[in-house]
Amino acid sequence: MDDVYSLSEEDIKLRYITPAIVSKAWSLEDITMETKVKLTDGKINLRGNLMARGKAKYADYMLYYNRATPIAIVEAKDANHSVGFGMQQAKEYASMMDIPFAFSSNGFGFQEYDFLTGKERSFSMDEFPTKEELYGRYLAESHDGNGLSDEELKVIRQPYCTGIDIFPPRYYQRNAVNRTVNAIAQGKKRMLLVMATGTGKTYTAFQIVYRLINAGLVKKVLYLADRNILVDQSIEQDFKPLTNVIHKVNYSQDKNTKSTAHVVYFSLYQQLIGEDGKQNYAELFKPEFFDLVIVDECHRGSAKDDSNWREILEYFSGATQIGMTATPKETRYQSNITYFGEPLYTYSLKEGIDDGFLAPFKVINITTNIGDEWRPTKGQLDINGNLIEDRIYNNQDYDYNIIIADRIREVAHEITSYLKTTDRMAKTIVFCADEDHAERMRIALVNENAEMCKKYPDYVVRITGSDAYGQSKLDYFISVSSKTPVIATTSKLLSTGVDCKMVKLIALDQRINSMTEFKQIVGRGTRIREKEGKTHFTIMDFRNITRLFADPDWDGPLEVDKGYLPDRAKPYAPPKDKPDDGGKVHEERPIVDREGCEVRIINKMVSVYDSNGKLLRTESITDYTKKNINDTYANLNDFINHWNEAERKAEITELMRESGIDLQALKEDQGMTDVDDFDFICHIAYGKKPLTRKERAENVKKRDVFHKYGPEAQKVLEALLDKYASDGISQLENRKVLSLDPFRQMGSPATIAKLFGGNQQYFSAVKELETMIYNDIA
Repeated sequence: MDDVYSLSEEDIKLRYITPAIVSKAWSLEDITMETKVKLTDGKINLRGNLMARGKAKYADYMLYYNRATPIAIVEAKDANHSVGFGMQQAKEYASMMDIPFAFSSNGFGFQEYDFLTGKERSFSMDEFPTKEELYGRYLAESHDGNGLSDEELKVIRQPYCTGIDIFPPRYYQRNAVNRTVNAIAQGKKRMLLVMATGTGKTYTAFQIVYRLINAGLVKKVLYLADRNILVDQSIEQDFKPLTNVIHKVNYSQDKNTKSTAHVVYFSLYQQLIGEDGKQNYAELFKPEFFDLVIVDECHRGSAKDDSNWREILEYFSGATQIGMTATPKETRYQSNITYFGEPLYTYSLKEGIDDGFLAPFKVINITTNIGDEWRPTKGQLDINGNLIEDRIYNNQDYDYNIIIADRIREVAHEITSYLKTTDRMAKTIVFCADEDHAERMRIALVNENAEMCKKYPDYVVRITGSDAYGQSKLDYFISVSSKTPVIATTSKLLSTGVDCKMVKLIALDQRINSMTEFKQIVGRGTRIREKEGKTHFTIMDFRNITRLFADPDWDGPLEVDKGYLPDRAKPYAPPKDKPDDGGKVHEERPIVDREGCEVRIINKMVSVYDSNGKLLRTESITDYTKKNINDTYANLNDFINHWNEAERKAEITELMRESGIDLQALKEDQGMTDVDDFDFICHIAYGKKPLTRKERAENVKKRDVFHKYGPEAQKVLEALLDKYASDGISQLENRKVLSLDPFRQMGSPATIAKLFGGNQQYFSAVKELETMIYNDIA
């Protein structure tokens, strides 16, 4: 080992660590190594509209007793580090994975940390524990030295369901499954799993059911939900491997057939409790029929003590019961913890974003001139000739107590402008006050996007509880492969449970005071589809709903509300098969047209939050741009020097994009698309009056600078100036422009270059033309 200090970490693993492990009866099937032990994907960091992934976490070795039971993590370092140098990293990864043993090695020896005893020790390379020895310690030391029961061993020995269309569980899903099946094997009857939206709760439930069935601990399972979409998604997607043993409960059919031959029963609440509280469940099933009941989105009905959900759970009280939610409900009137107990496992939005499994987000807060206050003039009438009540109205009133037509148009215009500057086909959900507001918003968005609606008739669709056509388009909206609908206006239907994988923009234009509802709505955008271009999302807030990020409950500890009084619980109003989406008939509300109230955007603020929901920065889009430019260039002269010296002027624009600044989008937003990037930067950052590209082109023509070239070459330069005036400086810098009209009529690019004496002379002429364009900037 004389030259061991010159070896890389990979060499140390190959020559020393792997042989030491394999020599102790660990087969290669028991070991996965770094490229296959990816724990996290790496956090996505946002810079404006641009993103970059942080470093993913990989374990050097993971050792398995069987494929369902990882038992040890080994971290390797080269010989220039101490034996225990990798221990902290090994412990971090082992802790993340619920793995009992962590090892570190540098090729000279091993360091071991035992999570079950809290002890740490060192030993030589030839003393690594055998597979059976380590597993024996795990069995003996589990549960404070009481070991594992036969029931637990049955579960441990059951593998996960794997296959071509089934991805292996992520570390947190494995943790949730293992903790749950082990707890059930120990006899625990009620459990709560809290997993952020987009982290695979249904997939986790499937793996729990699969392993429990195969271990023989469970024979009949009831999966409860309160929306058809939740049941159908689960059956068609995550539970698909169990298709042959699945049955969807239908009371009207099942009451005659009494189907009992299946294993997994999916049911809507309303199939088990009929009209006037009829106990359909008692007619269909005996109390002891099910061994396991899973309640999807249990923050809803099952959190209420006197709800009919609870009636079902109490009827099947002999069964093990698992509540699953992203947002457990703990209020004065409802409590998941009181019924299901403390969460058995929690994987939060913060953890999901930090690990790179969930999409980060930015918030654009939109302020209108009437957001805080609008008062009708004396005697003002609405469009129907009715007197408008004389009082002050604000964001709490619009679309609830009074309809301001121009506000709806302005909101639709702002949403459309954002899509135009980012991605016209970005899936978008607009949350509205009620179904009437969702319909008015749909019409406004259709009119703002007429050219897209002409091409795609379903570009904008209202998807609400009473809209049969909209509901028929829901599957297409949530589909990754379906282009349309692009924009869905809704009230409540899309706020929870619906798997909206490709949603990139969430527009908030309804009142939201519930933290649970707010988290559920934010969760609509958290799924990542990197191959399809979905890495982050934007929340556009028109009513200051995102103030809730500052609420301690956003990332606070989960605990029973101190004022919780079971006897004061409010009755739960069950949803119909098509949930009430706010489609109730309202008292006639005043409708004010544009003549009665003109609305305009007066401020836009971009807010960037960390994964805790803590505000990192808030700034106007203009201020954000100005700050980044001032951080890049010391002063105006420094910027001018960089502009003049740039080989390509587009380099400056590209540099801006790397800082998250889309100059073109910002110019469109400020109605300055006819201004050169140079002038726009000087205007934004240094307060200089801009010239339009056309004005700069005319200034060059006035100087008669082309006289030294022949007539044909002068025509080329004049055409290049016209291209600059219409499309910008990048047109001059790209020789491909010579393949376009009017140059195509002047000859091939090679022929045009000959007019100047050759390629080099042509490029020199273009460079001189650029100098003339910016002749007055020093």
